[in-house]
Order: sequence, then structure tokens, then C-alpha cells
Amino acid sequence: MIGIDLLMPEDPSVRFYGVSIAVVTNIKDPDGVGRIKVKFPWLSTEDESAWARVVTPMAGEDRGFYFLPEVDDEVLVAFEHGDIAFPYIIGSLWNGKDKPPLKNDDGKNDKRMIKSRSGHKIILDDTKDKEQIIIEDKSGKNKITIDCEKNSMSIQVEEDLNIEAKGKITIKSTDKDISIDCKNLEIKTQQECKIEAGSNCSIKAKSKGEFAAQSGIEITSAAGVKVNNGTLEVM
Repeated sequence: MIGIDLLMPEDPSVRFYGVSIAVVTNIKDPDGVGRIKVKFPWLSTEDESAWARVVTPMAGEDRGFYFLPEVDDEVLVAFEHGDIAFPYIIGSLWNGKDKPPLKNDDGKNDKRMIKSRSGHKIILDDTKDKEQIIIEDKSGKNKITIDCEKNSMSIQVEEDLNIEAKGKITIKSTDKDISIDCKNLEIKTQQECKIEAGSNCSIKAKSKGEFAAQSGIEITSAAGVKVNNGTLEVM
């Protein structure tokens, strides 16, 4: 570590104040406390720093923002009381090689984004009258969209969507309809199944319709029961 040694004079009163640009070299902290190592290109292409703690918006016991930079990312480093033996990573930097995931060509600064290495995204869109919050995976085919203008939320998936709970699941629309449109529909309960309509109830099948029960079927109506079919068989 000859290069760094040059910045660590024998006189302890000498300090390296200010901040410095560095490049990440190692993010595998042996103690698992979120530290990284860096090199200073302006000083040496090989020498690494000591393990450096990463500044984050919040940190505590098993909680906080966990966003480590990647190896070869450019970062900004500060030193405790100017001592280069105690570096702190205070932020990451874009540059001519590593460019941001969004552009602000119109200067309105309407969008904020978190984008991971594989391409997963969280987008906060503040475009006036078109505000949205979007959570999207790397394929762009699976996402959750909250539309502030329409006061709506949509969930889009390319394949299966599973909802599972050990407790009660309630789907309720206060003023609007609920529509299910699919190829096949199967409803299965371990005990009772009840369908209740406030007014009319209509069940139609283009081909065969079947009702079966192991202990009997009961049909009641306050105004009578009408059966209209070309053939009727009662057994």
C-alpha cells in the first residue's frame, strides 16, 4: 500500500481534509457489517483503502436502507478527522461511463427512480395530472401501477398471480361492479358455499349445466318455480 502510505505521514497531526473520488474494489465485508473497500485512481491503480463504512439515510439493529454500491462504481469518500485510515463512503457518483437510468431533458425533474443491477425498478412519477407510482420487474411484463389521476391500481403479470392468506380475504367494491373474465373458473370450498344477490341472479351455460349434491337439492321461490325445457326427467 505504498500509494496510501504516502498520505499517512509519521506526524499524526497531518490530516487529509475534504472529500475524494474513489472506485469500489471490494464489497464482501468479512464481518458482514456493510463495509466496502475502494481505490483512489489519482493515487494508485492497485492500492486499496481500509474497510470503509457506507453512509445511508437510516441504519440500526436489523433495519435501515441497505444499498451497497457495486464493484467498479465511482463513489465519494470523506475521512474521519482527516485521517485517511478511517474512510467513509458518503455517496455514489454518475460519470461519463456510468450514466443515470433516467434523463431530465425537459428540465422538469418529474420522475424519481430506484433501479437495480438486473433492471428492477421503482418509479415515482410526479408529472402534473399524470402522477403514478410503478413497481416493475426487469422484463417490464410484471408490474404494479398506482394511477393517482384515475384513483386506480392495476396489477399486471405475464403468468400466474397467487394470493394466499391464513386469515380472511375480503374483496369489496362499494359503488362499482366486480367482473371476472377468464377461460375457466373453479370455486372450491372446504365447507359451505353461499351466493346471494340483492335482486336478480342469472346463471347461463352455452352447453351443459349441472347441479349435483350428495344429500339433496332444494329449490325454493316465493313466486313459484318455472322449468322450461324440451325434455324434463325427474328421478
